[in-house]
Amino acid sequence: MDGELTAGMPAEALNPDQPLRERRDAGRATTRRPKTVRWFLIMALLLTLVLGGLYGFNRFRQQAMATFFANNRPPPAQISAVEVETETVPRFATGIGSVSAIHQVTINPEVGGRVTKIFFEPGATVKAGDPLVQLNDAPDRGDLANYQAQAHWAETTLQRSSELAKHQYEARETVDQKQSQLDQARAQIIKTEALIEQKLIRAPFSGQLGTRQIEVGQYLTPGARIVTLTDLSMLYVNFTLPSQIRAQISVGQQVNVTADAFPGRVYTAEITTIEPQVSADTRTMTVQATMRNPDNSLLPGMFVNAAVVLPPQPDMVVLPETAVDYTLYGDSVYVIQEDGKDAKGNPILKAVRTPVKTGARWDGKVAILNGLKPGLRVAAAGQIKLQDGVQVAVTGSPAPQPPAHPTPN
Repeated sequence: MDGELTAGMPAEALNPDQPLRERRDAGRATTRRPKTVRWFLIMALLLTLVLGGLYGFNRFRQQAMATFFANNRPPPAQISAVEVETETVPRFATGIGSVSAIHQVTINPEVGGRVTKIFFEPGATVKAGDPLVQLNDAPDRGDLANYQAQAHWAETTLQRSSELAKHQYEARETVDQKQSQLDQARAQIIKTEALIEQKLIRAPFSGQLGTRQIEVGQYLTPGARIVTLTDLSMLYVNFTLPSQIRAQISVGQQVNVTADAFPGRVYTAEITTIEPQVSADTRTMTVQATMRNPDNSLLPGMFVNAAVVLPPQPDMVVLPETAVDYTLYGDSVYVIQEDGKDAKGNPILKAVRTPVKTGARWDGKVAILNGLKPGLRVAAAGQIKLQDGVQVAVTGSPAPQPPAHPTPN
């Protein structure tokens, strides 16, 4: 019975506290929703204030920096300037060569023999005909005495036979035979004297000796090395030039010669020979110049730079070499131009980078083939501080001076 009654009753009758709980939960949900919306609004307002503050600070900082740099410009760069001028430009045909001696030999004996005496010291300077080495000539001198005795006897018998033949006491054939014996003895004397002379080795010309290759008592075979002899007073300069400039060079032209061993020093040579054929491999021609070496400073075998002096080229734009900025992207200079006037009425100068085409360089100068006109002013020193359009101030300091006697290019 109870089960049947319970099943037929509504839920509120079975649980009288249920409606009250539902009303309490609905009130709590209604109260929680306005608090959540208010929290999101507060967070959005705070985030807006923070972001707005950051944006305003950055804007203020940028304006402050712009105002600072606008009112605090760096002072003009201090530079040296030169005026673009024209002058005659020397021209050269350059090549790399080497030096050789006009007279240089290795002293060798013509005949074999034992060294009995050495007359020179290594590195000594000798004159033509000075004795250098004596080989053993005692056997040859003995032969010479023998041949001289034979010649004397042959001469005596010849005179006796000639007298007898005049009176027909001796046949003419005997006289001719004794004349032949005398001639043979004299020929042997000449041969032996020449052999003795060969064993006294002399300097063939004046010059400087090298290191000694022999010792006293040593047996020398024909052709053995004794010492080198070099005449350093006159030298050959052998170098090559492109065949395209053959029409510009001729025998007798001056050649300026420089060597790395003596920087800044220029030797003067003269073209004496031009090879009458061109190398098929390199298409270059060999040129030989002769030069004096008064202090024996250059030595055979040294590499040198040879510059054939060509007719100069007049009215070329010329600048100090320090004025050109050489880079991988091309050569340029900074031209000084006026850019208005300041508050005191003084001209404002700025540097403008201008590309140029350079030519020959010599004595610290460079020829400008294209890009500049005479009368302009360019920066000669201090380019490392410059940029295109930067303000500059020209000082009264002179441009850097080139080194004395540089190698022409």
